[in-house]
Amino acid sequence: MSNPRNGDTKPPCLPRNGLVKIPTQPNGLGSASITKGTPAVKNRLCQPSSVPAILSPALAHRSDLPIPSLASPLSLATLANVSSPPGASLVGLNASEGSEQPSPERLPGSPSERQLAVDEKILNRLFWYFSACEKCVLAQVCKAWRRVLYQPKFWVGLTPVLHTKELYNILPSGEKEFVSLQGFAVRGFDGFCLVGVSDLDICEFIDNYPLSKKGVKSMSLKRSTITDAGLEVMLEQMQGVVRLELSGCNDFTEAGLWSSLNARITALSVSDCINVADDAIAAISQLLPNLTELNLQAYHVTDTALAYFTAKQGYTTHTLRLNSCWEITNHGVVNMVHSLPNLSVLSLSGCSKVTDDGVELVAENLRKLRSLDLSWCPRITDMALEYIACDLHKLEELVLDRCVRITDTGLSYLSTMSSLRSLYLRWCCQVQDFGLKHLLGMGSLRLLSLAGCPLLTTTGLSGLVQLQELEELELTNCPGATPELFKYFSQHLPCCMVIE
Repeated sequence: MSNPRNGDTKPPCLPRNGLVKIPTQPNGLGSASITKGTPAVKNRLCQPSSVPAILSPALAHRSDLPIPSLASPLSLATLANVSSPPGASLVGLNASEGSEQPSPERLPGSPSERQLAVDEKILNRLFWYFSACEKCVLAQVCKAWRRVLYQPKFWVGLTPVLHTKELYNILPSGEKEFVSLQGFAVRGFDGFCLVGVSDLDICEFIDNYPLSKKGVKSMSLKRSTITDAGLEVMLEQMQGVVRLELSGCNDFTEAGLWSSLNARITALSVSDCINVADDAIAAISQLLPNLTELNLQAYHVTDTALAYFTAKQGYTTHTLRLNSCWEITNHGVVNMVHSLPNLSVLSLSGCSKVTDDGVELVAENLRKLRSLDLSWCPRITDMALEYIACDLHKLEELVLDRCVRITDTGLSYLSTMSSLRSLYLRWCCQVQDFGLKHLLGMGSLRLLSLAGCPLLTTTGLSGLVQLQELEELELTNCPGATPELFKYFSQHLPCCMVIE
């Protein structure tokens, strides 16, 4: 695994050192697309959090021992008066096995305090308050801490990211040896992201990871040279994989999908793979009858492909994301709404040929939608918002980033939607103060993004204090967002995270 470097300015909450946080899935809507996330997600991970008072009075009142918190990644290590071994991996088990680890008898303080520092009941409660990167460091303090921290419960929802160069150790003879993945197996990781790997690397991974045959549920391959043969071997050998992601993999073909896709796969993501076109969708539709989620970014997929889905998938598939599928038109939308009538999450982000008529088809036929992404659809106008407001009564999230033809009139239609909780209007350049007034009565709103809206003034934005239930407000690159306004929000919206 990669080692932390001196001078690294990234906050400890950011994905690094081989671990990446999997996005949460509120309300069952699935993970958010890149167009929908706000910096507030990262901000939350950076917020210091208090630790419950489970330390003994002897430790709690000692001024020379810092109280552990998320703001101090090494606070527990400092408590034990031990620093992590220099150059040790923050994720792999082997990197720290050879280093000398302190025993409980060598910890500072009285015998009772030393016993408390390795009390598993206390540690099991305390370690929940640290980030993934901090846990990696704390696991190197002593064997007792590592034994507690290496329980699978502390790593649920995390996916190790392994680059090709991190999969091998160079022996003194110059030969390469595949690294031991035992540390990952102990922690029970059931998902991996492999970056830049080849067919041989995948075979080595399967042979060396003890849980690969049945225990791995999710695999992500990014910027890799996997071929049809490698894809077939991987899915044949790894019988537990039900979630598959292929991103930037240009060496497999549509024939490879036909030969390798297995009916057990329920979630598939394919993006930036140049050989994916209509035949790939035909393979997906015929070979994956239990598909619940499909994320697709393919520039050569046409309207025809969206008619391939079967009646079985129409019943099971609830999430469809078509990102930057430039050839999809309203005719493709017709095929989609008839093939997949039970969708609850739909993204047409970057489908630039879809118009208001296509949105009307969506609103009339997909009444179960809870999340709709129309970002970067330049042909969408206020009329589309009227269709949405009239028919999509269960909609909770609406993304309209870069829909440059939306005006205040469109916002007046949305103001009638009592279920809408998240509204994204980034770079909607025609939205003005008058349009914001329509939103002030939407008591259901919890997240509002107005980033990059150039016509909004300080006066108009100040009226948002009427949305007392608002939890996140994004005003990045808003000319009307002044320091005085942010101070005003801090006084009148104390529970809202305002992103400057």
